[in-house]
Amino acid sequence: MTTILVTGGTGTLGRRVSERLRADGHEVRALSRHSRPYAVDLREGTGLAAAVAGVDTVVHCATNPRGGDEQAARHLIEAARRAGVRHLAYISIVGVDRVPLGYYRTKLAVERLIEESGLGWTVLRTTQFHDLVLQFLQGSAKLPVMLLPAQVVDQPIEVAEVAASLAELATGAPAGRVPDMGGPEVRTLPELARAYLRASGRRRPVLNVRLVGNAYRGFRAGGHLTPERAVGKVTFEQFLAGRLPGRG
Repeated sequence: MTTILVTGGTGTLGRRVSERLRADGHEVRALSRHSRPYAVDLREGTGLAAAVAGVDTVVHCATNPRGGDEQAARHLIEAARRAGVRHLAYISIVGVDRVPLGYYRTKLAVERLIEESGLGWTVLRTTQFHDLVLQFLQGSAKLPVMLLPAQVVDQPIEVAEVAASLAELATGAPAGRVPDMGGPEVRTLPELARAYLRASGRRRPVLNVRLVGNAYRGFRAGGHLTPERAVGKVTFEQFLAGRLPGRG
């Protein structure tokens, strides 16, 4: 079995990837900013060389929507080159090349850094996790009226399914850009909101709000979707039943 470093190893995806790899018998180093023995801030890079030493594969799940991902990727790539890492696998987002959102542009820039790194690499793009949609809806439900972007649909996917796919890719040969991975259904935001309200036992009117800007137009056009790759199995309602049992 191989030694695999998972960045963001305590996060929503990284924790599940680490668990899956360990269950398959691999030695896993879960890297995060605060979790020892591999507590490393990738934006600074201090201590990264020791974390990567002897590693065969790196699974890069760490990300920060507030910034710093490109700098973190440069530090990681440099350390991986020096350590002779064979394979760098990266999780990205469907639509990073179609939706002009700042965070998406950063994810695309990291993809290009990895492609040009000289390392063996794999990039998997997926649609938004169920967890992220739930977080958005919970925030919206704090108001008396749930305000949702008008004419936007989504295709959420179960993070455990993504973790299984990413772990499998990480233990294989570098595959470059692999086919996108989308959730099982394309749903309107009001449909998802009403599913959440039913599961949580809450009551809120839902109001669609028309927004402005290029990013909103990109989402409204469906640039973040991959309906032809609806390979996920777990629906949003099934996810909610597991996350909010007995609340409906």
